[in-house]
Order: sequence, then C-alpha cells, then structure tokens
Amino acid sequence: MLIDEFLPIYDFDEKHEITIRASAEKVSAALESIDFNESTVIRWLLRLRGLSAKDGCDESPKTSTLRDMTKSNFVILGEKPNEEILLGIAGKFWTPAGDVQKLDAKDFAAFNKEGYAKAAWNFTLSEVGEKEVCLKTETRVQCLGAATQESFRFYWWFIKPFSGWIRQEMLRLVKQKAEAAA
Repeated sequence: MLIDEFLPIYDFDEKHEITIRASAEKVSAALESIDFNESTVIRWLLRLRGLSAKDGCDESPKTSTLRDMTKSNFVILGEKPNEEILLGIAGKFWTPAGDVQKLDAKDFAAFNKEGYAKAAWNFTLSEVGEKEVCLKTETRVQCLGAATQESFRFYWWFIKPFSGWIRQEMLRLVKQKAEAAA
C-alpha cells in the first residue's frame, strides 16, 4: 500500500471500513466525486478545524471533495486507480494555527523537522465478492520528537472521536452514492 511507502513508521493511527454493494469502479467514482459538504456533520467539524474550502470573502463553503482537500494544504502523495488514494499533511496540528507546511510528495517523504508531525490518510478499495467492495480508510501520524509526541497525544485524545466520526460519515456517503449508481 502507498501508505506503507510514505509513512511506514507512525505513533498514532485510526482505521475504519465499510462494505459496499457496487463494483470497484463505481466505488472509486463515488469516492472521487462525493462532496463531503453534503454532510452537515463533516461540514461543521471541518469548519471548526478550519479545513473547509471557502469562496474568497464569501463564508459559504465550496465543494469539499478529496481533491479539494489540497486547498487546505493536504497533498496527494500517490494514487492507484480503483485501488488507493493517499493524502498527506505536515504541521503542528495541536496548535490553533496548525503551522501546516507546504510540501509536495517528495518533500513529504523527506520531511523530518523536529517539533512537527506528519499525517498520511488513505482510502483503499478491495473486492470482497462479486460487485462488492470493502472501502477502508486509515490515518497515520508520525510525531517528530518526544515533545511533539506528548503534545499530539493530548490533542489526539480530544480530536480522535471527531476524526473518526468524519471518516465514518465519509464512508457512509461514498457507500450511499456508489450503491445508488450500481
């Protein structure tokens, strides 16, 4: 998996999965096109963290697809069509400003700045039956330094339930859209 290539060593992780009655192509198409702003839960939780896409001065959110996440400093680290897409971000997530670093895939792999953390977040698809796919998401966080790990641990204790809620809601939306198209 791409996540193993980009972040094989990590301190924190979170995994969720859902089975979808549709082909890998339909699931992949739904994952690529779903606007996560369709979910009030996702929209508000992302807005609270300052990750929603916004229209210049207008406070109304634009679309929020996986690719739109790059507007919030996530970078697409790699992808395998109908199998996996991997996003990454580095910063001080536990601070109000986040101090998110501008990185590309090459920079992400090499980034090792003390006091920061790197996060990789993927979606993988695997066929489990005829026109049935298991869609999984995994988030891994590597803390760069002992002090960073302690700061992040405290933050993660509070944020993990909401992070999980967002990911479960994303999986639910993809399932709904893929099964409707199947």
